[in-house]
Amino acid sequence: MEILIKIISFALLAALIIFPILILNLLNKRKVKNAFIPYFISSLIITFFLVLVIAWWSHFSNKLLLSHYGYNFEGMDDIERFKNVAHENLEKVKTLRISVMGIGWPVKVLFFYPIYLPSLLIIYFGSYFYNKIKQKSK
Repeated sequence: MEILIKIISFALLAALIIFPILILNLLNKRKVKNAFIPYFISSLIITFFLVLVIAWWSHFSNKLLLSHYGYNFEGMDDIERFKNVAHENLEKVKTLRISVMGIGWPVKVLFFYPIYLPSLLIIYFGSYFYNKIKQKSK
C-alpha cells in the first residue's frame, strides 16, 4: 500500500515539474508570437490544479494509511484508537496521526503555491535565453 501511495505522489510531483515545460514546448512548436501570456495563464491554471491535487492526496493518503494500519478514527481515547494497530506499526501510525492533525490541505496550498509560482517564470525565461543563445550560435 505504501509503495502505491509513493508512486502516485511521485507521479503527481513529476507532473507538476513537467507540465510547464510541456506547455512551453507546445507553444514554441506552434510558433506563437507573444508566448509569455498564454504560457503563464495556462501554466498557472494547470499547476494550481496540480498543487490542489497534491495537497489533497497528501492528506487523503495519510488517512488511507491510517485506516490500513487499523487506526480507529471513531475512538474516544488513545486506547480505543490504537487497539487494532499492530505493535510494529505503532510508531508509524503515531507519526501519520500527527501529520493529519496539522493545518488543513487547502491552507497548505495557499502557503505552497506562492513559493512554487516563481519556478514558472524561471522556466520561461530560462527557455527564452536558451533559445536566444541557440539562435546566435547558428
